Amino acid sequence: MNECTHDCSSCSQNCSSRTGPQSFLKPLNPYSSVKKVVAVVSGKGGVGKSLVTSLLASEMQRRGYRCAVLDADITGPSIPKSFGITQHAAGTDQFLLPVTTQSGLQVMSINLILENETEPVVWRGPVIAGAVTQFWTDVLWQDVDYMFVDMPPGTGDVPLTVFQSLPIDGVVIVTTPQDLVSMIVAKAVNMAGMMNVPVLGIVENMSYFRCPDCGGTHSVFGESKVASVAEAFGIGHFCKLPIDPAVSAMVDAGEVESVPGGEIAPMADVLENTLKIEE
Repeated sequence: MNECTHDCSSCSQNCSSRTGPQSFLKPLNPYSSVKKVVAVVSGKGGVGKSLVTSLLASEMQRRGYRCAVLDADITGPSIPKSFGITQHAAGTDQFLLPVTTQSGLQVMSINLILENETEPVVWRGPVIAGAVTQFWTDVLWQDVDYMFVDMPPGTGDVPLTVFQSLPIDGVVIVTTPQDLVSMIVAKAVNMAGMMNVPVLGIVENMSYFRCPDCGGTHSVFGESKVASVAEAFGIGHFCKLPIDPAVSAMVDAGEVESVPGGEIAPMADVLENTLKIEE
């Protein structure tokens, strides 16, 4: 071993370099800087991951942090529309450049490099996973404090690739009040556990509707279960987002950065206090 060439392909010895646990983490572009990475996940689709991702990133940007969104939902990207982004991402010989929003958020999504945003991405799993990895390794992320990764639903190729390839610091789980909420959360919690990534909290989307006439709240999709589910899984923090037509209209208009941050603020507080940025 004193004559080790550090080329394992030409060596038959079972040293620690060969037998130790293998890391699948991909290196960040050498010109980039990202301090904390938060994955926004769910066990199923249609619960509002992209909305929660956009709201959290916008709220943290308002608090003075430099934030970014990596849209890992390659086959169903909605982040650019939420932020009103219409231009394409530019690039150099060395890296891709993310598009910057009005507030300074850095965004990268497959829709920013497609010729037409309505063009379907008909790719197999490994190709999709490879694209997500390239968004991490080949994009120039400049002085990012918090990067939010908008994950595709479920526990397939792409979520696995993100968990293995990116240094995820924590997970925010998005769910809704329906009876299958426990199953949704369980899938996300179990995958995070398998990847040794802490669950920072749960966001219950479409939790209630506040009547503009009487001011009362109505549980359109059933009574909230987020408190009991959080307790069952040992998750210490949660918040609830209402059904709000005004928010929907602002997101559709590409003005998600203008949505007031009051409803998502409790989860932003958790991120700020748990994943502290060291200057």
